[in-house]
Amino acid sequence: MTTSFTKTVGAAGIALLALTGVAAAEDREFAWSVTGTGTSDYIFRGISLSDEKPVFQASVDGSYGIWYFGAWGSILNEQAGDPVEIDFYTGIKPVLGPVTFDLGVVYYTYFWADEPSDLDYYELKAGFSYSPVKDLTIKPVFWWVPDQANSPEQWAIEGTVAYALPQVGIFTPTISGLVGYQEADTNNGFYLGADDDYTYWNAGLALGVEKFTFDFRYWDTTIDNGLADERFVFTASITLP
Repeated sequence: MTTSFTKTVGAAGIALLALTGVAAAEDREFAWSVTGTGTSDYIFRGISLSDEKPVFQASVDGSYGIWYFGAWGSILNEQAGDPVEIDFYTGIKPVLGPVTFDLGVVYYTYFWADEPSDLDYYELKAGFSYSPVKDLTIKPVFWWVPDQANSPEQWAIEGTVAYALPQVGIFTPTISGLVGYQEADTNNGFYLGADDDYTYWNAGLALGVEKFTFDFRYWDTTIDNGLADERFVFTASITLP
């Protein structure tokens, strides 16, 4: 990644931060939620991080006005010693007209039973959500990992499109798809020995009923690696309160 590109990203982030003043007059209320999830495979940007096995995941989220924060955790590959990933994140979601921006940071931490992790790193996030027509939502997101002790400099860009369908019985269905591209300033296979520059995508159907969501999704990548091959993933979650 070139220096000019990095400066461009920084300038864009500063410009978007200025939008927080637009939402200064909005109501500030504290909100929170807890989510428990069971999934047939933990997929991160197209790559299985649970050795293609089912795992349990959970998150705690809070918000106050445009500020949000939370923590999310998951079991990873048991062959690596039963590590647990816990991510901490925070950011702001200023609103400008029909567009909701999302500027945040995620700190990825990894815990092993016998030794502390040496894989922890942080990532910056910049994106927005826009609904050009009723029930259709478009979400482009840019992720950037600065060069640090436990990670090479890398970036990813994703685009998600979701469309909410009419209710069917007790279910509220939503179809969605995502296309992303990952690139890194190294060719050492940072992600589980996979290529550092690759494209990934998914498409699926989510069914919402009260506090439950059931998601059926197809994943694939351009990586020639067993942990990134095409697969179907089923996820069930409940969010409280």
